[in-house]
Amino acid sequence: MVVQRLVSEVMTRPVISVTPQTPLQEAVKLLSEHHISGLPVVDGGKLVGELSEQQLMARETGFEAGPYVMLLDSVIYLKNPLQWDKEVHQVLGNSVGELMAGHPHTCKPDLALPAAAKLLQDRRTQRLFVVDAQQALVGVLTRGDVVRALAEAGA
Repeated sequence: MVVQRLVSEVMTRPVISVTPQTPLQEAVKLLSEHHISGLPVVDGGKLVGELSEQQLMARETGFEAGPYVMLLDSVIYLKNPLQWDKEVHQVLGNSVGELMAGHPHTCKPDLALPAAAKLLQDRRTQRLFVVDAQQALVGVLTRGDVVRALAEAGA
């Protein structure tokens, strides 16, 4: 069992963040310089999204229209064309807002650490952004933070 502490006691702060208008290259530089795999996206002081390595990998692998069949000189795509708009933006986007995921995983600062660890595991995510009642970003809890809390408890 994870040590009985609150997220607010273990989370990382201050948090490096970007806005939707931040140029993509600037965000990539922040990820690289700080050795982190994701950035919260804030707008007007509120958390609105997340830019992670996953979105950057999607951009670098390019756009693929997917499987199709030819029928009487017509192309019938077997992949939902409604997803194409999102994928094209990911490939061609130059700002964080064009590439970010819109619903980041969050938790409250007063959440018990065992419950937060379960969220990390159940949601298969690397981080939970810690937000207050107004959805303002106050910290980030990573899997590494949980491991460090375990190590401290054993010391």
